[in-house]
Amino acid sequence: MANRPTIRQLSDPGAHKALGHPLRQRILRHLGINGPATSTTLARALGENTGTLSYHLRQLEHNGFIEEIPEQSTGRERWWRQISADLRWPPAGEMDEESQKLLDEITEFKVDQELELARRFFTDHRRYGEWAKASRGLTHLTREELDEFFEAYMELLSRFRRTPEDASPSARPIFLRFFTMPASEDPPS
Repeated sequence: MANRPTIRQLSDPGAHKALGHPLRQRILRHLGINGPATSTTLARALGENTGTLSYHLRQLEHNGFIEEIPEQSTGRERWWRQISADLRWPPAGEMDEESQKLLDEITEFKVDQELELARRFFTDHRRYGEWAKASRGLTHLTREELDEFFEAYMELLSRFRRTPEDASPSARPIFLRFFTMPASEDPPS
């Protein structure tokens, strides 16, 4: 069973910039799904050149999102893995203008990915058989209860978190999505 990853509050503008690049998002997604890789294997998988990948890998390493695997690295071939962390953005009111702009850019980039995943689920769910699960719900919660619900969800996610290296041979990478918002358009109080 996996340990709960460290909660990392993303308050550093450098971390925001590191995450704000679409190629770096693709690198993190690839490492999360496929496990450790070199700049060469990533370049091949992502259709980029190794020089470009090496630069972006160094930026992700510098900002604590990936790490080198020394026991696998030899000579010029460096192996990288994603660092398991529960990444959380600070509340909007606590971010400076530049960080908020970067978060907006990252969110815009991710919206297309999330919409594509939703489309894929609703058009292909029969193809995935028992691997496709969905749930929707509506409840009435106070802000404190919503916070408690979110932390319980994060605990459950941590309980089942596996890296590609830790997963059972019969495991498959599974996308999980969770978001909450008020059901009405009225501004939250």
